[in-house]
Amino acid sequence: MPVWLDVVVRVVAVLAAFLVLPLLVGQTEHKVMAHMQGRLGPMYAGGFHGWAQLIADGVKFVQKEDVAPRAADRPVFQLAPAVALLPYLLVLLVVPLGPGDLVGQHLDAGLFFVLAILAIPVVGVMMAAWASANKYSLLGGVRGAAQLLGYELPFVLAAASVAMAAGTLSLPGIVEAWQPWWLLWQLPALFVFFVAGVAEIRRPPLDAPIADTELVFGYKTEYTGLRFAFMMLAEYAGIVVIAALTTVLFLGGWKGPFLDDQLGWLWTLLKIFAVAFVIIWLRVSMPRLRVDQLQRLCWLVLVPLALGQLILTAAIRLAL
Repeated sequence: MPVWLDVVVRVVAVLAAFLVLPLLVGQTEHKVMAHMQGRLGPMYAGGFHGWAQLIADGVKFVQKEDVAPRAADRPVFQLAPAVALLPYLLVLLVVPLGPGDLVGQHLDAGLFFVLAILAIPVVGVMMAAWASANKYSLLGGVRGAAQLLGYELPFVLAAASVAMAAGTLSLPGIVEAWQPWWLLWQLPALFVFFVAGVAEIRRPPLDAPIADTELVFGYKTEYTGLRFAFMMLAEYAGIVVIAALTTVLFLGGWKGPFLDDQLGWLWTLLKIFAVAFVIIWLRVSMPRLRVDQLQRLCWLVLVPLALGQLILTAAIRLAL
């Protein structure tokens, strides 16, 4: 295959995954929440079980007027949704779906690339908060910045533990080195990474920057139409990215009970949706943490646990 055609195929595949997977997660969230809460929800769009409701919502957003507050910093306000959304596309570029060439771009330092890129969405949050000229948006942005400063540290430490265990920063390399017994060895790191990841994407119960009962809708308050849809898509894309990274780093990626070489992509997708289901489940079953509780969880629980896991991993690596 010519080089240019290979590049085009990979770009199209990553874009398709970026557009389709978050929508599937969004549809799953709507239906899972409806059943968990004992309600039907919209059941008519598309026929069977209202499967096209999310598409109908998207069409509705496109038709709505794009309004910016009079006092807003318009260029920054309009650019913020793109800054919040596009980093997740770049992360999906290096996440392996299966063995061999089933990855957008293989990077030897892929984990370092991912951790660096995931620090960008909060810039979009701060841009939206400041440019909206709204006190609720600003409070949400300040909370988002404080949350990132706290949870970025245990998030990176937990990922470093896995990289140290595998002896590589390459995401496919980590999957190749993964063994089932790592689920016990790296269990504290898995817990820290998952909780910190949920905080990074500002999902319940760690959604203090949005906190609709306190801040209207936080940094998203002033957004309407397509830009609001981009903000929501960024949230669902974040779920996909955190679920994919959890799968690759801790759950063996494409490794399954049988036919890894042929069905590796299927095992990866099943694990991603299983982790995404847990994230959705947390929204339904857990109350939102107060801001002080959120910071206490980070600094008094997750950071010490991540540091302890890192020391344990280093000791085991030296022993081996």
